[in-house]
Amino acid sequence: MLISGENMKKKLHRLLEYKGLKRLLKSMRLHVFVMFCLIGIVPILLMKASLLNNFEDQSVIQRGDMLRNQCNNLADRMGSSVTDGKLEIEGFATEMEQLANLYSGRLVVVNSDFKIIEDTYGLDLGKILVSEEVLKGFNGESSLTHDKERRFVELAIPVKEVVGKNVVGVLVVSSETNDIMQNREELNRKVVILQIGLMLAVLIAALYATGILVKPFRKVAQSLDGIDGGFLEEDLLMLDYTETQVLSEAYNRMLRRMKTLDDSRQEFVSNVSHELKTPITSMKVLADSLLMQEDVPPELYKEFLTDIAAEIERENKIINDLLALVKMDRSASDVHICPTNINELIELILKRLRPIAAKRNIELVLDSYKPVIAEVDETKLTLALSNLVENAIKYNNDGGWVHLSINTDHKYFYVKVEDNGIGIPQADQEHIFERFYRVDKSHSREIGGTGLGLAIARNAILMHRGVIKVYSEEGTGTTFTVRVPLIYAE
Repeated sequence: MLISGENMKKKLHRLLEYKGLKRLLKSMRLHVFVMFCLIGIVPILLMKASLLNNFEDQSVIQRGDMLRNQCNNLADRMGSSVTDGKLEIEGFATEMEQLANLYSGRLVVVNSDFKIIEDTYGLDLGKILVSEEVLKGFNGESSLTHDKERRFVELAIPVKEVVGKNVVGVLVVSSETNDIMQNREELNRKVVILQIGLMLAVLIAALYATGILVKPFRKVAQSLDGIDGGFLEEDLLMLDYTETQVLSEAYNRMLRRMKTLDDSRQEFVSNVSHELKTPITSMKVLADSLLMQEDVPPELYKEFLTDIAAEIERENKIINDLLALVKMDRSASDVHICPTNINELIELILKRLRPIAAKRNIELVLDSYKPVIAEVDETKLTLALSNLVENAIKYNNDGGWVHLSINTDHKYFYVKVEDNGIGIPQADQEHIFERFYRVDKSHSREIGGTGLGLAIARNAILMHRGVIKVYSEEGTGTTFTVRVPLIYAE
């Protein structure tokens, strides 16, 4: 058991390490930090290569310019000493030696026969030298080449006679670039030190900047942690950046919606409890009244049992409406859409409700302007329209009327339910689609209202991506208008 416990601890420790690593890799701060580092460090690394290459190129160009200035003067004086087209350099040997020593290099003179007539190294005297640089020199062009591998620069300068400007020879100068490479290496060391310092500065700046950038998100986390079974009394303000301000505004709107939903839930639970308890209380009072009396006449039994049956029917209606509403909430995406003849559907609704209207001598009239075929959930739409028509009958005056009309265009179909009943006060109109909301509670109980019919109707219409509106004037009547798309959009 001890070994098993130790293994379990190790596994748990590894799991926590893995989760910690995974959480770190998904951290926004890490991603922003890496981005800052890449933006800051990559240019620093590229700067080194660019700086060193530029230094080397500029040093070689400067060396070439110095050699060209010195050797052009020497070549001009050699050209002025030419007699009968023959190049003579006897008087220039010492000066050539001095230049060779000055630039740690070698000077070679080639005559018109491509023969080396002077070499400060004394190695190739009398040999033939034919190269691209020498050929350019005899064509009157000077050329500078840089051999990076062998670390030297080579300059070829034509020697021209003063009279006629004919090229009688070529002065070839080679100079080592070891000193340039040494300076380059020294510069490289300094640049590396500078790079390290700059990269450390970038890392510190990135850590500081990312800490500032993610600070508003920590505020959100702390605020959410502060919601312990309740809601914040004050709005969250994050004015650090435009984005965090937008985030805080969205966050505050979400909290307000959550609070509204929570209040609505609490009110709904309270209303459900009250509505379900009221019929049970009435039944208990009636039953207790019968039990407390002796020799109760059969007529009283019948009256009380009739009242108990009515309360049971009322309880059953409340439960059925609640089940319909809850089912609609839970299955908002579970709709069974099929092409339906809306005219026939409304005629069936009216056929079922005409007996109820006839008891109070209420006239039901349907105006169908056009045949309508639409993609709807027949069961849910029937429930919605039935509730609207039933409400128009229930909250009407004896001998009144209820007019229905149906019309369509290329995109929607429209249903209007109009009555000349008691109407709805202006102050109550914005609340009538809320669950258990009743304008006149006593009158609603008299006619058996549960306060859920319009909430069910509204949910069913919204599930069809439709719109329902109410227009009413107290004492005059009420009109409900419904607009539903002909083609159901997922």
